[in-house]
Amino acid sequence: MKLYLIFVLFLVSTLFIYSTVNAQDTDGAVTFHIYSIHTSFPDTGRAKGHLYENKLYAANEHYNDSIVLIIAPKNLNVKKKVDLVFWFHGWGNNVDSAAIRYELIKQFIASKRNAVLILAETARNAPDSYGGKLENPGVFKGLVADILQGLKRKKLIPENGASGHILLGGHSGANRVIARIIKNGEMPIDEAMLFDALYSETPIFIDWLKADKQHRFIHLSTNHGYGPLEESLAMMKLLDDDDVDYLKIEETALVPVQLRVHNIVFIHSLKEHNDIVNPDNFRLMLENNSFLKAL
Repeated sequence: MKLYLIFVLFLVSTLFIYSTVNAQDTDGAVTFHIYSIHTSFPDTGRAKGHLYENKLYAANEHYNDSIVLIIAPKNLNVKKKVDLVFWFHGWGNNVDSAAIRYELIKQFIASKRNAVLILAETARNAPDSYGGKLENPGVFKGLVADILQGLKRKKLIPENGASGHILLGGHSGANRVIARIIKNGEMPIDEAMLFDALYSETPIFIDWLKADKQHRFIHLSTNHGYGPLEESLAMMKLLDDDDVDYLKIEETALVPVQLRVHNIVFIHSLKEHNDIVNPDNFRLMLENNSFLKAL
């Protein structure tokens, strides 16, 4: 019986790799999926689903997907360490729909960064910010290991390849899982890029920023819906109290060099909540940071 359980666990933890048919087809990209046990779900916290506004989002439909979408430039050049950019989607999306809706693959490839983009599934097509297992200590570290193994099987990185810089990005409800990964993921996180997403978890971001002056934090907020704009103002007040420098600027006045010289940036946008990621804001953030190298 013990040997049988070990065999089952081996099968579950094995990475199944296949070419994507749902995600955005972009020239210059190698795009594929893997399955990993180190994603958000399934998780005991949503074993009975999730009730929101009197509607039940069943576990088998919304909290049972352990898929990971991986995108690498065809000319990726990795000698030993590969930089990883993670994107976590907001409510009502999945990894493939978010990649298409916000043109994430297109923007990533257009940025010409020598890095890999990863979308790990969270709550699939549900109104839920809960990060599942990724909120637990060390689970994100396991996810990174699974992604590296998938890249090696695709021969995109060498067998001794390891993770380099790690950047976390996300829209709307992705705020919680990003913060919990920073706190509990047991991997060094260099940058957090939030797109109208700062609803809570501010103390985690503050502590992380104060722990290392090289850490980078960017938040774009809009006037639509209560939360991100107000929480940005509250976070700036806390930074003021601790004499931590940051840039506060209107999106219409922003120039790329400002993203390169300031590690903490709050950008106010007049756009709608779902219009601040594309057509080129994600690309802008990738092109103007101090961690990712150009191809």
